[in-house]
Amino acid sequence: MDKIIVQGGNTRLSGEVVIEGAKNAVLPLLAATILASEGQTTLTNVPILSDVYTMNNVVRGLDIAVDFDEENNTVVVDASGEILDQAPYEYVSKMRASIVVLGPILARNGHAKVSMPGGCTIGSRPIDLHLKGLEAMGAKITQVGGDITATAENLKGATIYMDFPSVGATQNLMMAATLADGVTTIENAAREPEIVDLALLLNEMGADVKGAGTETLVIKGVKALHGTKHAVVQDRIEAGTFMVAAAMTSGDVLIKDAIWEHNRPLISKLLEMGVDVKEEEGGIRVKSDVSQLKPVTVKTLPHPGFPTDMQAQFTALMAVVNGESTMIETVFENRFQHLEEMRRMGLHSEILRDTAMIHGGLPLQGAQVMSTDLRASAALILTGMVAEGTTTVGKLTHLDRGYYQFHEKLAKLGADISRVSEAKYGNR
Repeated sequence: MDKIIVQGGNTRLSGEVVIEGAKNAVLPLLAATILASEGQTTLTNVPILSDVYTMNNVVRGLDIAVDFDEENNTVVVDASGEILDQAPYEYVSKMRASIVVLGPILARNGHAKVSMPGGCTIGSRPIDLHLKGLEAMGAKITQVGGDITATAENLKGATIYMDFPSVGATQNLMMAATLADGVTTIENAAREPEIVDLALLLNEMGADVKGAGTETLVIKGVKALHGTKHAVVQDRIEAGTFMVAAAMTSGDVLIKDAIWEHNRPLISKLLEMGVDVKEEEGGIRVKSDVSQLKPVTVKTLPHPGFPTDMQAQFTALMAVVNGESTMIETVFENRFQHLEEMRRMGLHSEILRDTAMIHGGLPLQGAQVMSTDLRASAALILTGMVAEGTTTVGKLTHLDRGYYQFHEKLAKLGADISRVSEAKYGNR
């Protein structure tokens, strides 16, 4: 296992950083390639992340050819032959997002079998919304021994109201609906940029999806879909992480080609704190002077609210801002674990159910900490940059699921950071 070692205390990030394609977009895009019964689908701007390898393997397991050219960040998928209807357990169990293959396999084959998804520690993420929606479209669903089996000779268009705007369920049902008979309307649908990106790909494949980015999606079923070429949208969470890193370190960083609209909920909170955020020709520039920043209250919500995936990183910024900030987490019930680790670094915080009070501006010291989930690992590394002395962050498997060369990008901006393998370092 590798560790990241950060020498903190006087880090000031400056320069520019390039952002990868979005993890949360590419996984459903890869699932969508299953739908193309003719031609090849080429995805460009694909990030090199462990979750992408896992999803490639899920698709491969259906007897579909998947070629990942890492040098050019391109994946070519050929699903034009007969495909299997069972997603392989060894990969599905590693990653919750893999449940999104259920809809496409079912739509294409009339039958699908997927293991209950595994994945991360931050919440229960029930999949009942996925299943209810497919049932409304006429699928019969049985759950036996950890497997979900869905059958439907022909999926039928339906009006589906989602109790909660789940991103995964919206994606699953959107994909299933592309090949259903008639029109499917999904109300209270998720509105994230990654949903819009998936709709773009589906339409490029010959689907008829309208309303992506609003709360009502209307999908007219078509007979078949074909391959196409599509560039994955930029990762707004990675872009947001570097915005926060710049703000925490009184830095001056240009986030290349960042999309203001996608990061609006985060940017509005940075501006409220007193961070200088401006749109330039080359992207978004973030400048800050930590001593001038003010505490804020943030509440995570489905898009266009503040993203839960930025919550941990933002609490790291709250930790350096003088005064008491409040973070309310409404999306995942177990997402404050990183604060316990930050306590080892001297952070003063109180957690009461879904609310964390953060007493910022007090001195922080480097410590040995463990990442608890993907975004927590980034938050601990960012805190390490501003804490006095050495911080060692372990359990990097989480980090590698969603960030590419994170330490290298921070080092280029001026952080004193390195990644070492366990063998050289001994155990915690």
